[in-house]
Amino acid sequence: MQRTLKAPIHCTGAGLHSNAKVSMTLGPAAPGTGVVFRRTDLATDAGIEAHHDNIVDSRLCTTIGNGNGLSVGTIEHLMAAFAGCGVDNAIVELTGAEVPIMDGSARAFVFLIECAGIVEQNAPRRAIQVLKDISVGNENRWASISPAQNFSLHCEIVFDHHAIGAQSFDYDSRLSSFEDELSSARTFCLAADVEEMRAAGLALGGSLDNAVVIGEHGLLNDEGLRFETEFARHKALDLIGDLSLAGAPLLAHVESHCAGHAMNHQLLDALLDDGTAWCWTDTDADGAERMDAAVQVRLAVAAAST
Repeated sequence: MQRTLKAPIHCTGAGLHSNAKVSMTLGPAAPGTGVVFRRTDLATDAGIEAHHDNIVDSRLCTTIGNGNGLSVGTIEHLMAAFAGCGVDNAIVELTGAEVPIMDGSARAFVFLIECAGIVEQNAPRRAIQVLKDISVGNENRWASISPAQNFSLHCEIVFDHHAIGAQSFDYDSRLSSFEDELSSARTFCLAADVEEMRAAGLALGGSLDNAVVIGEHGLLNDEGLRFETEFARHKALDLIGDLSLAGAPLLAHVESHCAGHAMNHQLLDALLDDGTAWCWTDTDADGAERMDAAVQVRLAVAAAST
């Protein structure tokens, strides 16, 4: 069944890119609503649905807008938390244009969702069953999605810095724990890139409290890393948040190599714009698909053609 929050819950923080203080309330929503963002600092009741059609910017974060100048940025960590916790419907109210960055991960958002509680609703959950392979990118950076019985991913990164290097991380929705393995992985950057980002009006609120920063000789954060592969895990976290803009859980296996927000969005667009690449299906209590015979035939044909 679809799920939403049991009660509203509130937090306050600063935007990673704007450095503006913002208050945020996560609240319940009716079945079929999805995740909708509302700007309470503006004289409008308009909301922005968290959907791939509404993506307006992919520079170092995911930003959605309604086409009338109303936008909300840095939504990917919160969206990943909703997806990881299995929340389908929620209203997110903000007093600014950016979701607070908190500690740079999704851990605080998972905590808020757990404190608010999750309740099942009287409506079945639908999932998007991927029916054929889709790939985007080139030999250096690419992402792909293929049919599978549940959601899983393999994420690889390669950085020309000894503190990062080549890393990978695998996640399986049936075998892995989003809270334990992914939610606390923090965003990161190279200290050498900070000045350029700030000149572009980005990362104005970034600090060692909300990001892992890598200097010439290594990490600048005194606490060190939370995982040996924290960098790859955070890229996987971003990927889950970005793909949640499909508007429903994906039954698919995703592979990502040196991809960022823009390529995540490109992959999702390539999938959903191809009506032969996916179909709707119901899910059972464990998130597995319950397919009719026609869908099973389409999957078999897709598998035979690869």
